[in-house]
Amino acid sequence: MSPTRCFWDMTSRAPLGTAAREALLTALDTGWADPTRLYGEARKAQLLLDAAKESIAASLGVRADEIRFTPSVALARRRALAGLVSVARQPGSVVTSAVEHSAIIDAAQAFGHPVVEVGVGTDGQVNPNDFVAACRPDTALACLQIANQEVGTLQPVEVVSEGIAELGIPLVCDASAAAGYINIPPVWSVLTAAPESFGGPSGIGILGVRTGVRWNPSDFADESTSVPLATAAAIALEDSSRQAAQHATRVSALVDLIRTRVTAEIPDCLAVGHPIQRLPHVVTITCMYVDGETLVRELDRVGFSVASGSACVADDLLPSHVLAAMGALTHGNLRIGLPWNVTIQDVERFMLELPRIVAEARGKLL
Repeated sequence: MSPTRCFWDMTSRAPLGTAAREALLTALDTGWADPTRLYGEARKAQLLLDAAKESIAASLGVRADEIRFTPSVALARRRALAGLVSVARQPGSVVTSAVEHSAIIDAAQAFGHPVVEVGVGTDGQVNPNDFVAACRPDTALACLQIANQEVGTLQPVEVVSEGIAELGIPLVCDASAAAGYINIPPVWSVLTAAPESFGGPSGIGILGVRTGVRWNPSDFADESTSVPLATAAAIALEDSSRQAAQHATRVSALVDLIRTRVTAEIPDCLAVGHPIQRLPHVVTITCMYVDGETLVRELDRVGFSVASGSACVADDLLPSHVLAAMGALTHGNLRIGLPWNVTIQDVERFMLELPRIVAEARGKLL
């Protein structure tokens, strides 16, 4: 009998949720028209689009007119930076953390401004004083993620936002790992989020721009939004946020259990990332003397879908710049993102299989 499948890669692309799927199918029938037109079908589509923006805004604690959609989260990240750089009063630096999503770092470098990367500690968290100190009066913008997509560490965005406010520096926050899993502090100037990470559809990104922020929206002039995808994204965010309120404490306790038992039961293995200030569902494990690809393949054989390598590059098995910035082992790692419906029985079975798999993989190297 085949083992029960456990999809534990919620940090990259989560399965489309039931409520989101139903909303998508309904909107394909009722919201297919171009919402910019004036006829009846278009007005129906516009109502659905407005409702999606209002729903997402409510989930994020902001206004509906501060929410936009893009054809992908990658494009949302690029436009978040482009819209700020193009209106920057000074051609100064772009300050980022060393563990930002690679798309943010690549976009920052592409605009030709000097990029200042602020290092992190061994727990993956930036020191807010160091980050604020790296900002200067002529800094064009600062980028600091809400939480890291690989190790789950929360970043001190509230402290940093307060520290750079006096300099008038806009703060770009990537919430792709955090939206739908924790409450997002509304301290950002521009925000990006990935519906596919919280049980929504791919092919759409969320871009938030706070009122009063100097940002150039010209790229949106000729771009249309998929109303069905926007509707499904809004329902998915509502659903995941509701489940987070119900299950985050329980799931976080299961992550604590995995972190503790991996360190105690498997030699030369440990969980990385901040042990307390972290997302409730994410844990990354590093194992010496074994490669991550082998661990992923063998865990897949016994019913666990997990990831390895970097969470934010095209080739999932490339070494992680996040782990490198933390001074952690960049190979032989497992990245786990638990679903809300995970059970203690699932975790017990995982901890039964993992020590055996690691031992056998190491034995083959001898």
